[in-house]
Amino acid sequence: MISYETRIGKITLSNSYFSKLIGRAVTSCFGVVGMVPHGGKQRILGLISKKDRLDTGVFVRGDVTSITVDLHIVVTYGMNINAIAKSIMHKVKYVVYEATGIRVAKVRIRVDGIKE
Repeated sequence: MISYETRIGKITLSNSYFSKLIGRAVTSCFGVVGMVPHGGKQRILGLISKKDRLDTGVFVRGDVTSITVDLHIVVTYGMNINAIAKSIMHKVKYVVYEATGIRVAKVRIRVDGIKE
């Protein structure tokens, strides 16, 4: 959770908000089939509810100055993984900055699978 004071009041942004914002941006990128759960909590939630969740495979940490994002994705077979990764990095940095004004210091992308 990231909190900071403004002249009007206190603003608090939850990790869930960042995860859903970033998940929506990543799944809309060309070549990304889906997201893979990371950690025990997301795997259990994935088993319980069969619908795709936007925050699956996204881990965010940081503070008001900058954040770091870890992504676990599945890509389309035959696509250039380097091009997909660059596209995701640019889109995540842009979307987070436009929505919150917080810079993304690092985006780590782990390709956990390939689908046809």
